[in-house]
Amino acid sequence: MYRYVAHRILLLILTLIGVVTITFVLGRVLPGSPVELMIGYRPNQEQIEAARAALGLDLPLHIQYLHFLGDAIQGDFGISLHTKQPVITDIAIRSTATLELTVLAIITVVLVGVPVGVISAVRSNTIVDHVTRSISIAGVALPVFMVGILLQMLLYGGLGWLPLQGRIGSLVLLDHPFETVTGFYLVDTLLAGSSTAFFSAAAHIVLPMLTLTLATLPLVTRTTRNMMMEVLQEDYVRTAFAYGIPAQHVHYRYALKATLIPLMTIVGLTFGVLLGGSVVVEFVFDWPGLGGYVVRSITRSDFPGTIGVTLFLATVYLVINLVVDLLYFIADPRLASP
Repeated sequence: MYRYVAHRILLLILTLIGVVTITFVLGRVLPGSPVELMIGYRPNQEQIEAARAALGLDLPLHIQYLHFLGDAIQGDFGISLHTKQPVITDIAIRSTATLELTVLAIITVVLVGVPVGVISAVRSNTIVDHVTRSISIAGVALPVFMVGILLQMLLYGGLGWLPLQGRIGSLVLLDHPFETVTGFYLVDTLLAGSSTAFFSAAAHIVLPMLTLTLATLPLVTRTTRNMMMEVLQEDYVRTAFAYGIPAQHVHYRYALKATLIPLMTIVGLTFGVLLGGSVVVEFVFDWPGLGGYVVRSITRSDFPGTIGVTLFLATVYLVINLVVDLLYFIADPRLASP
């Protein structure tokens, strides 16, 4: 087990180095220059040279790469060219909003997708199964931004049930301020004892969370259904039914347990999909997370901001997958034996 963990950590480090290398190369070959953003419109040659020296762009390419790699390992991604503060500070401020959104979405996906997948497998080729599969196909076919816009039109424009954009109402934030302890508004408002701020934050997170959930729910539901249908054909499951064990007990204690390892893999991959999808969703709903930040960084040729967010999201995704790999040993202790 320890050898496996060491091997996975080594692969994680090598993967991050590969991500750093790719982002560095793309930052140098793509059109657009951070110099123009730094010094403004129609600079003279002296200003350009001074800006290039300040950004380290006058050094040989391999020296730039070594400096970039060393700074990235230390968590130093430079100064954002449009916020004028360290990128790591911007990430620290905005990452909690993104993580709050994605964590709630993945919890909802698991709590809804797994039971629905089990029911669909148990009632295979019934009306319940057909409806579930049809909704899953529709969820996969629709782009995530279109799902978000349709929900905005329905739940805000048509019914007026939920707010359109933002993380919390501006007037609520002025009238009911609260201390930011964890960065998760749903937690911080409860810690502050402000029910008004809590319900405002909860109302604002529903639409973007629902959008992410609907975009990834079909993957978990269909995977659970397909794996459950295979397990339900196994002899030990048929034997359990023959012994008169209650069906719900067989489905969730025996059959579902046999699917845990591949299901955990899918959940880990789904979390990565949520991180990628949150970039689009946050931009649609004006959610103050990493999504809007990285989109603005890209459109403004803010390479430090773009690279910093890319490396942060890659690190989170790799760590989540490492945790999922370690959970395999808990789900099946036999894997830990030599």
